[in-house]
Amino acid sequence: MCAFSFFKKKKSPHIVESPKPPTMGQGAGMNFPEYKSKPYYIVASVEMGNTTTKCILIGTNLETGRSYIINKTVSMSRDVRPPKPGEEIFGETLVGTPITRESVTDLVKDTLIRCHKEAGLSIKEDLDFVVRSTGVVAAMDSPDQVGDFVIALANGCLEAGVPPKKMTPPMGIDNLPPRLRKFSFADKLTFCGTVAGVSPPIGSSGVEMVANEMEGELAMAGIKEGAKWTEVDFRNPCISIDFGTTLDGRITSDVAANAEYPFAMTIGNFCGLAGAIPDAIVRGTGKVNDHTGTALDLFGDKSIKCALSKKKNTIVSDYEEMIHDIIDIRIVPPERERFGKVPVRADIAMESKIAMIGCDAGENFSMADRLKEIGSEIYTKHNSCILTEVVDHVCANMALRLIDVAAENKLVPENSSIGFTGRAAISGKKPQIIMDGIEERGIYSDPYDHVLFVDDGLARGAALMGRCMSSIGKPNNPMGGVRGGPCIMKRRMKIGK
Repeated sequence: MCAFSFFKKKKSPHIVESPKPPTMGQGAGMNFPEYKSKPYYIVASVEMGNTTTKCILIGTNLETGRSYIINKTVSMSRDVRPPKPGEEIFGETLVGTPITRESVTDLVKDTLIRCHKEAGLSIKEDLDFVVRSTGVVAAMDSPDQVGDFVIALANGCLEAGVPPKKMTPPMGIDNLPPRLRKFSFADKLTFCGTVAGVSPPIGSSGVEMVANEMEGELAMAGIKEGAKWTEVDFRNPCISIDFGTTLDGRITSDVAANAEYPFAMTIGNFCGLAGAIPDAIVRGTGKVNDHTGTALDLFGDKSIKCALSKKKNTIVSDYEEMIHDIIDIRIVPPERERFGKVPVRADIAMESKIAMIGCDAGENFSMADRLKEIGSEIYTKHNSCILTEVVDHVCANMALRLIDVAAENKLVPENSSIGFTGRAAISGKKPQIIMDGIEERGIYSDPYDHVLFVDDGLARGAALMGRCMSSIGKPNNPMGGVRGGPCIMKRRMKIGK
């Protein structure tokens, strides 16, 4: 080995963190946010997940196309108010917190109002669009039941004062506020349901194949937006993986450079468990609630950094192997109606030739108690640093096993890109461990040119979805199209005619 290669600095993963909007003005105390004077498109992402409920305000500078986090209000979903007498419980979170349409409505309303108040913005005057999504699907009987939940989210938005027109696509450019019209191509394009150049997966029966399909769509779009802050060209074909409490994401097809129909098809879906697995492990420590505690409670959203060797020691390796013997990652069998507690239509996915890749622990989280026992043993016999190392390696290996299954099914071509979002993939040492694993697999000649990690993927995706619905884009810096290819606007215009 030559001296140069020995001392060559190792690359760092592309990790995109949410920036605050730039400020303008002169002198101390005279600065104000750019969105107060520049043309901004402001979207509220309202997300109720199994662990957290968020309202995130994303502002996009329409002159530059850059998106920024204006404000983020986060509460724990387990703190949703209890059902009142006469209210019908129609679902529960992954840890069993019961929810009613009315309780969800109240939580969303309060979160939305608080977020705008903290930012000093008016819901009626400053907000341009609202996108609602949920990962609370574990206690639902089928994917279509998510519709009831989305209605509850919509009711919360309406009660907070959001005008209905800010929750649906505009019928034309004249329905947009005058300040937005010069940035929109709605007079030349028709919104046909594709977001960032990807068509949603619909089976032959017209039903959704996985209950949290909306989150998968937003995660893909959000990673595409986040990639604009890096050198990675995250356009089709691409793989998006969202490691929230539950798992979601998509795999998109390649598209010929001269294809008349320029949109990628969804050829793969991810579903099942993600952050719920480390959550179950940390419940054994006694440091979080025995039933509703999460890794977020113990580690925060960045994870603890411990002064251990960069190489795994034997203790960490043994526990990692023990836990991965429990974790089931594979193509979801067609007879399964749930995988990782998430309702699926695996039979329709198989008929439609869409690879549904699932992650479970036992069958429908039947091994949750065993994970808790292992967590207790780690924490009692060793320490929090060993626990942190185990969690980081377990989560990273989950991600790598998902990629392995996709690769085995020939869904990871050399010109593809892979993007991760969600707390169980982007915190702690997980990004570097994942990068090392992808590098070892030899999927790409330079994996750092194909892989990135993005925070707030769902919120970024909501902002991009709102812009797509209003046909607001940047042709000189496109989200759609294929890796290395041109903007697809001309072909979209031809389709519209």
